Amino acid sequence: MKADLHTHTTASDGRENPERLVDLALEKGLTSLAITDHDTLDGYQKAKPRADERGIHLITGIENTVLWRGKEVHLLAYFFDANHPEVLQFVARQKRARRLRMEKIVAKLQAQGLDITMDEVLAEAYKGNVGRPHAAAVLIQKRVVATIPEAFVRYLDQQKLQIQTEYASLEEAIHVFHRAGGVLSLAHPGRMFKVPELLDLLEHDFDAIECIHPSHPYHIQKRMKTLAMRFQKLLTGGSDFHKNDENGFHPFFGIVTLSEDHVSQLQARSFEWKSKASAMEGSRVDGTRPSPLASKVGKAGEVHRFPRPAGATASTR
Repeated sequence: MKADLHTHTTASDGRENPERLVDLALEKGLTSLAITDHDTLDGYQKAKPRADERGIHLITGIENTVLWRGKEVHLLAYFFDANHPEVLQFVARQKRARRLRMEKIVAKLQAQGLDITMDEVLAEAYKGNVGRPHAAAVLIQKRVVATIPEAFVRYLDQQKLQIQTEYASLEEAIHVFHRAGGVLSLAHPGRMFKVPELLDLLEHDFDAIECIHPSHPYHIQKRMKTLAMRFQKLLTGGSDFHKNDENGFHPFFGIVTLSEDHVSQLQARSFEWKSKASAMEGSRVDGTRPSPLASKVGKAGEVHRFPRPAGATASTR
């Protein structure tokens, strides 16, 4: 029994529609699947009826793009209430931020003399949440570059773009998804962070580290497991599936997986967050005073910590 907790569909930058991804997951022998499209729940919502029909465990999922110290961080969320009002508001704002970011990227590429328009990028996204791979696809069609990696190296790397975005902060994402019962995991940290900044980042109150990922060779997986133990984090993993090749083959989908034991641990953590949120909501309804640790977002966006579940105490460096 195995799970893939990191996949993408046409709702963001994947190339398989959500229903087809469910079918492919079953063909690969997966028992649990999380569709984690970038800053949107559309893929999960479209796949849910097919998953229910075919009997695969489809976990609520999303890959949030958030800001930490001015840097973009990818934060996976699982097992949250997909209809929670704060989640829906958060995702709507993230979608707007993603589109505004692409408008700035296109303007920057045009300023460099490249032939690209926002309409072309949106057409490539085909109603999905727009991202840099869609801009890369346009540059390939215009023969500016030959491959997506080349497009990123030459034009779309974050350090080259230096664009101000309106994405939510890491702290706000943690607050919103914990209140909705979500379990949060830092996505593919081995390829995104140097060890000193990763140690600082792990002090935050997200629940897990994505250890199993195609970009993590064995020594990186070993390091991530060690850090997870040190900082008392759970483990997640998946193929980061986006598309099959022209022969219908993907080197990692169905191979880079996680055991169902880890899925059960994530689900148990979600239950703890939901119980905590329910208890706090009940204290407001019956008029008792909420815990002084109760989390809330102020008008200026400040976030006060939501109390951790038992067994999730932060460790010190």
